[in-house]
Amino acid sequence: MSLPSDRPNEPVGPGRRRRCRRSLTASAVGTALVLSGCGDSSDAGHDAVRLGFVNGAHTDFHTCLQGAVELAAENEGVKLFTANSQQEASKELANIGKMTSWKVDALIVQPVDIGALPADISRARSADTPVFLTSVVPEDTSDILGAVVVDLEEAGRLDAGWIGRDANGKRSEIGVVAGAPGAASDLLVAGFAAALPGNAEIVASRPGMFDPAVARDAAAAMIREHPGLDYAFVANEEMAFAVREAFDAAGAKGVRIVTVNGTDKGLAAIRAGKLSATVTNSPLVNGTMAVRNVLALLAGKEADRIDSVPLVLVTKNNLDQAPQYCP
Repeated sequence: MSLPSDRPNEPVGPGRRRRCRRSLTASAVGTALVLSGCGDSSDAGHDAVRLGFVNGAHTDFHTCLQGAVELAAENEGVKLFTANSQQEASKELANIGKMTSWKVDALIVQPVDIGALPADISRARSADTPVFLTSVVPEDTSDILGAVVVDLEEAGRLDAGWIGRDANGKRSEIGVVAGAPGAASDLLVAGFAAALPGNAEIVASRPGMFDPAVARDAAAAMIREHPGLDYAFVANEEMAFAVREAFDAAGAKGVRIVTVNGTDKGLAAIRAGKLSATVTNSPLVNGTMAVRNVLALLAGKEADRIDSVPLVLVTKNNLDQAPQYCP
């Protein structure tokens, strides 16, 4: 479901995607979302609403997030236009400009870089188009319609907490394979580093750019320079699988890896002992909440402007508690 980013795609709506979906319940930490049936504009009453979704990249997370937004829009009977910024802030700004020219009623944006948001929001506001954010939010929320926020710093803290408990006071060396500089990765790493106990030291940190090939090379260099590495924190599971391969090839199978996402492959890797822990960040929950909250806010109905996606630290001991990741 990855889509090109040079122009907004044709609308995804009731006329294009009429296949039924199985019932779904996604719940965690006291938050429940129920998604079922087929989109029906006559029942949903949103057939006149036009939403834009500007995605930030083509990782598994972004692809599943787009699928969730598309599914929720279909079920609510609204028209959806999509574009992808491919991790480039300039493309994000251009996509927002193009979306506003399509006269959407609101824009859902998965940001590339939180530092670029002021320009993005200003571009949309100049066209009287409300902006709703997914995953992250600026400190000043007065200029946005709302957001569904993933507490990325808390996700990092949860992984750091697992390392602290696992190390149990023993001095440990840690490597960090970050994502691309900007919004998500910076927040994840900051939360992780701040929550590490005094006996755990980050001895190496390299960007993996959310690209498994780059992450593999970063991990291979890291283990050569620090053969005594005990743990690695990796900014998403796609990169974590590549990091595991690099460590294993170097004979460092004992390095324990903690990461973020909660995909089916990630949970299987935990079950197999290849990964030690992951923090769930369900794009299915994120995208579903975003569409529903946008529609409620546009209609003046009760909804949290700044809502939170629940996080779960998953290990071998609680695999059954992970929410569904992808539609």
